[in-house]
Amino acid sequence: MARTEEKLHIVMFPWLAFGHLIPNLELAKLIAQKGHNISFVSTPRNIERLPKLSPNLASFIKFVKLPLPKVDKLPENAEATTDVPYDVVQYLKKAYDDLEEPLTRFLESSKVDWLFYDLIPFWAGTVASKLGIKSAFYSICTPPCMGFLGPPSVLMGEDPYRTKLKDFTVTPPWISFPTTVAYRYFEMMRNSDAVSDNDSGISDMYRFGAVIKNCDIVVIRGCTEFEPEWFQVLENIYQKPVLPVGQLINREFEGDEDNITTWQWMKDWLDKQPCGSVVYVAFGSEAKPSQDEVTQIALGLEESKIRFFWVLRVQRGPWDPDVLRLPEGFEERTKGRGIVCTSWAPQLKILSHVAVGGFLTHSGWTSVVEAVQNEKPLILLAFLADQGLNARVLEEKKMGYSVPRDERDGSITSDAIANSIRLVMVEDEGRVYREKIKEVKDLFVNTVRQEKYIDELLHYLSRNLSNC
Repeated sequence: MARTEEKLHIVMFPWLAFGHLIPNLELAKLIAQKGHNISFVSTPRNIERLPKLSPNLASFIKFVKLPLPKVDKLPENAEATTDVPYDVVQYLKKAYDDLEEPLTRFLESSKVDWLFYDLIPFWAGTVASKLGIKSAFYSICTPPCMGFLGPPSVLMGEDPYRTKLKDFTVTPPWISFPTTVAYRYFEMMRNSDAVSDNDSGISDMYRFGAVIKNCDIVVIRGCTEFEPEWFQVLENIYQKPVLPVGQLINREFEGDEDNITTWQWMKDWLDKQPCGSVVYVAFGSEAKPSQDEVTQIALGLEESKIRFFWVLRVQRGPWDPDVLRLPEGFEERTKGRGIVCTSWAPQLKILSHVAVGGFLTHSGWTSVVEAVQNEKPLILLAFLADQGLNARVLEEKKMGYSVPRDERDGSITSDAIANSIRLVMVEDEGRVYREKIKEVKDLFVNTVRQEKYIDELLHYLSRNLSNC
């Protein structure tokens, strides 16, 4: 096992979303495998819901539980974005900001070499600096996404380059090469809350800018071989070191006995389906389609005549009043050809099954990585945050095809869903997507390259300690 010069103590402080917690834990595990110590800081309930560590890593990764402060309008025991409706997430950010004092106390009482923090705690870099601790902004958003969003001065509103939502739909001047990476108008309409103040008191864009401005280095999920021009953009606009950590391929997680039993019935159904015949449909832990979108997706699956396994999240937590419903008679009409699962499902296991031949996805990057490692071509249906920008990258590289949508309101039709699925999975015109996803696999799933990224990161961290 290769090691760097010194044993480091790194504190990781991810945002309270499982799309952030899991990539932080994946990076923690890769660092721990090199013999370094990690303090993984989050709230008690989130830590309890994380995958269990293997015994060889348990002594290197210490979970630190900081109780989430109570704030008005945030339900009791709601500790992650998956627990609450989208409009309540702003109060989760407010409670997260109130962790500044307990995190500071923990850092003061521990010998810490580096603090790795996420895109929400705009105050974390300043806290680390005051305590003489080096800090890294660890972005789980991709280099194209962060490159498009721009330098801290633009994000924090100091440089008024973007004053209207329409300004997010064109290539900005700091990108010098041709690219389609930009938001579509309907995507910005859905993301408009990110550029405006909310009840947390701080806009998301300001948070992004401050975390970049106040860190010592930027650590980012991605690899230079896949997107070299975007890493150059980040170096130019951040004017500080930008270090890749690879795509962080997810390893198989074994769940508890209930989860194993759940997977067994899913496997039994998939085992009965022909090779490559099933489209897997899932939109991650954050994205919740509207009722109309669910109706069109369902009718599109029905029209496509393709077998399907759909993981449908009908609520964002128990306090979500809008429960999604399938069209009347849909399950009866598609019985035997499709499954709709409204509870937990082991995505990595499903994607690895030979019966699955395509993935209708929200374009969240963890899902993209899991699809690539299992060579499943992508049908793209972005909903919020960075998903639209991810979709542009995948379109450019012919790794996925976006479902056609109305440019003004983003609405979809059942025909568009059906045609897109058939295109990517069975038609000659979509062969490029089926082949390209296999071609890029080595850029994502290459353990030698992944090891190299982690070794180079740890070498940099060791050589740039505050006391050096």
